[in-house]
Amino acid sequence: MRVIGALTGLCVLLIGMFVAWNWTMREPEGGVPSVEPRGWEYRWGDSPLDSDGLPVWLHAAGSGWQPIAFPANPPDRDGRDKVWFRLRLPDNQWHDPVLFIPSIDLIAQVYLGGRLIYQYGDFDAGDRIAFAGWPWHMIALPRDFAGKTLCLRVFSDYTSIGLWGQVRLIDRGEAYSQIIRRSAWDVAVSALALALAVFAAIFAVSGVERRSFGAIALFGGASGLMLLAEAPARQLIADNPLGWDLLRAFSYYMLPVATGLILAHWLKGSARRWMRRLWALHLGYVVLVVGLVQGGVINLSLTFPIFDGLLVATLPAMLALALWQWRALDGSQRTVVLCFAVFAPLLLADMLVAHGFLPWQPIPLSFGSLAFSLSCVAISLHRYHRVHRELARSHDTLEHQVALRTAELAQLVEELEGLSYRDALTGLYNRRHFDAAYAQACRRAVSRGECLTLAILDLDHFKRINDRFGHDAGDSVLVTLAGLLKAHQNTGESVCRLGGEEFALFSHTSPAALAARLERLLGRLCATPITRGEVCLGRVTFSAGIASYPMHSASPDGLLRLADEALYCAKRGGRSTVAIYSASVEPCLQQAPAGPGTRHAPRSVGGDAATPDERRQ
Repeated sequence: MRVIGALTGLCVLLIGMFVAWNWTMREPEGGVPSVEPRGWEYRWGDSPLDSDGLPVWLHAAGSGWQPIAFPANPPDRDGRDKVWFRLRLPDNQWHDPVLFIPSIDLIAQVYLGGRLIYQYGDFDAGDRIAFAGWPWHMIALPRDFAGKTLCLRVFSDYTSIGLWGQVRLIDRGEAYSQIIRRSAWDVAVSALALALAVFAAIFAVSGVERRSFGAIALFGGASGLMLLAEAPARQLIADNPLGWDLLRAFSYYMLPVATGLILAHWLKGSARRWMRRLWALHLGYVVLVVGLVQGGVINLSLTFPIFDGLLVATLPAMLALALWQWRALDGSQRTVVLCFAVFAPLLLADMLVAHGFLPWQPIPLSFGSLAFSLSCVAISLHRYHRVHRELARSHDTLEHQVALRTAELAQLVEELEGLSYRDALTGLYNRRHFDAAYAQACRRAVSRGECLTLAILDLDHFKRINDRFGHDAGDSVLVTLAGLLKAHQNTGESVCRLGGEEFALFSHTSPAALAARLERLLGRLCATPITRGEVCLGRVTFSAGIASYPMHSASPDGLLRLADEALYCAKRGGRSTVAIYSASVEPCLQQAPAGPGTRHAPRSVGGDAATPDERRQ
């Protein structure tokens, strides 16, 4: 009954882990979605240089280019170590566009429109090109990249050549958000595995079954470090790709050593002797690799294929030896073997994906690692009941520490995600949040038949303040206006800084009521002395344009243009005023009737109106 209960609890734990893992891998809603670029072409070899020292293939349209579904491992490699890929980029729909590449085998240069925009690794080393690690790459693209040709020059003496993973065109902020989100689970499991390793090491040192707890500590430490070194957030912790890959290689190579030690402890007779030989073989490989890599004899990348080939042979052999003595094992020992039977296929699948034998997909390797570690700990606790009380106390402490660290990680993830929607200077929401919130408000206004009023505010003569008093003084003015806007914000309204000295506010109130409130806010701003140190910055004002759905537009999507036109004419009409959009026969802007300084300002749609640069002065 105890074994059945343990298996049931383990299944419930795995189901909960699977639900949590799916949540971390789910694409967040809102914002501009990422795009997987299509239409790749490749060309084997390396390009000659023109008279300016640039590769000729950047502008060559010859027959040497061949189509390929994904820029990796083109056919007919025949030992070649250089290849070119190119792609015509689609239209730009992002505020801060980047090309996100999970990994490159092994180093690359990126050209856009004939200009080198990114390089990873040293191409000038001739025959001594060195492996530089497998980081993810976030390649910044200019705003006008649409329609331009992106070329990648790639070198690799590894089994694979080219890009790896899901290559995406994405906004930089969204890329960071996904990196943090997709790393949260692995980092949490890594923390738990490392805590289990410390826990087992303490009992190994105390003398309670040193071999068993020592092997568990080795497995927990190796799996925890491997998960941490593979988590995308590792580059946010420390930007040292080669160092992370050294850590990943060592921990990865030690997994079969630790697994063999654990299984050998439970096996008997010839099965135990063969298990010892297998883990000793892997330990010898680790020692050999460390010596050759540290001595500069081979690149670290070349050691992975050899190890993976060895693992394909030894891992099934370990599982077969464990199943061979299935009848001789008790219930708790069978639980360990079952967990290893879950972990081994996941480890092999992860290796096959890494080498391109399986299509790219996220492998939940952390499930098998955590389940195997937990089962080993559980069986040791069950067999050595004499230290049950001490183990229970340590387990409670461990759970508390893991909960605290998980909560701290969740808080960090929440704070980092919030930073991508906040303006660092004023604390208001930024343009990215405005786009998403405004689109949602438009849908709500149409579906519920509600009024939606949009106001665009722009500080008057802001450039003069910056030129005369400096940008720090301009920042003080922006912070002051942001504080007034937040103080006068009603429930259900959203205030954002669109950029520069321009702000936006949308509400479900009438345009006249919103104009009256902004007139009062304008009066307070005029009456508020703004100083920078002991220097008075003078009288600061703003102009605002207001448009409302359905009063001024048949669709809420057009409010942004109408409010901007109203602001345009408010600037032309003398500034320091709040203008409501009007579509009368003779175009003009009707001022809100509330408050002093209210006036009617003429508006010209196609005539001698002020330019956008003048409007922002």
